[in-house]
Amino acid sequence: MQSSELRGKDLISTQEWKREEIDYLMQFAKDIKQEYYSGRVPELFKNKTFFMLFYNTSTRTRSSFEAAATILGGHAQFIDFATTRGSEGESVKDMAKMYERLGHALGVRVLESAVDYVYGRGNALIREYAKYADIPVINMADDVYHPTQAITDIFTLREKFDGKLAKKKYVIAWTYSDHIRSWGSVQDEMLIATKYGMNTLLVYPEGFDLDENLIQEARNNAGQFGGKLEISHNLEESVTGADVVFPRSWASHECVLTGVNRFTKEREVDLHNEYRDWRLTTKLTDSMDKEGVVTHVLPVFRGQEADDEVMDGPRSIIYDQAENLLYVRAAVLALLPGSLTANLR
Repeated sequence: MQSSELRGKDLISTQEWKREEIDYLMQFAKDIKQEYYSGRVPELFKNKTFFMLFYNTSTRTRSSFEAAATILGGHAQFIDFATTRGSEGESVKDMAKMYERLGHALGVRVLESAVDYVYGRGNALIREYAKYADIPVINMADDVYHPTQAITDIFTLREKFDGKLAKKKYVIAWTYSDHIRSWGSVQDEMLIATKYGMNTLLVYPEGFDLDENLIQEARNNAGQFGGKLEISHNLEESVTGADVVFPRSWASHECVLTGVNRFTKEREVDLHNEYRDWRLTTKLTDSMDKEGVVTHVLPVFRGQEADDEVMDGPRSIIYDQAENLLYVRAAVLALLPGSLTANLR
């Protein structure tokens, strides 16, 4: 395919992109990484602006997009939604059209507390910006998806396994924390893993089921690309023989369906506390495949989701993932706004 085929395209979920499009983006990210280490990254976003509208806080998403714009010769502007007139009632349409006139791409991050934990509300808001803005809209994390993170994680796993992901056992494991987290990261991980033919296993306690429609989409991916999607409620059994384990807490099905208020939050915390022993330990990781790796999108709640010995151990690739956000997000900024006329090489 050609770079022009991605010009102007929104990135709201990996599921809405063809696999060949994701492949092209990842190859471009690989080229950018090589050029970055050689000290000669072309200015593929020169004199351009990426507006980053944050309804929620961020560590890696903000810093990696800002760094990506910088190495490409452009600028990423951080905008706290609370400081905009949108917080006082300005319409999404008017804000979207304004960003369209002033910049070249718009990123939006909105989930969890910003939408009162009402499932789908954050994703719907991002789609509303995309409806009105005639520039690419990039999902920087919502309550349903987190596409640039998911692409980065597949990119990183391909590095670790020499490009061979088909049939690898990828365990997405619910693990305890005292935080209430939305489903976006784990669902996009599930979708992209099955799109790359991995044998994907969701393991979680009873009551922590994910979106039934996306489970079915992941099963369809598995059928198309030769992998599997399975569900288990036994953490120890699931981790055994795994090539990849991603330990992450997420909200219960009931919590996501009802939203969060003072009363539901108390119930949710109590439910989480019932499963404090769901933690990734070295005893568990010792049962993985000898070449297996541990991933996390970060932040990881150490001592809750996983032990320090795991996250700082030889299997952990969390900092490789964090670094690779730079290259994948640089590829997004180089390709989607449409200024690119040729490949890096």
